[in-house]
Amino acid sequence: MESVLLVMTNMPDAASANRLARSLVDARLAACVNCLPGVRSVYRWQGAIEEAEETTLLIKTVLHQYAALELAIRQAHPYQVPEIIAITPCAGWQPYLAWIAEETRKNTDV
Repeated sequence: MESVLLVMTNMPDAASANRLARSLVDARLAACVNCLPGVRSVYRWQGAIEEAEETTLLIKTVLHQYAALELAIRQAHPYQVPEIIAITPCAGWQPYLAWIAEETRKNTDV
């Protein structure tokens, strides 16, 4: 079974998050993207503590798509240093994991 990843990033607003989510799914770099609006982030940036309202994206993909997915996020992202974190689930419901693998295949004739 293909190794599934959960990739997280934050976008500055719902509109940019939705655009990125749709482009990732359209390109088959992700099977599904959850957009979680209303996230309040507190972080240190360039020596100062900052706060921002953001939309978190939970991106379901597979390991062999990670490099292309990361590049797509970096190209679309307005932040100088965007959060891009990939997590490998230790377990999951096999039919769902198989669906992620199927939806991230580049062959669109499937």
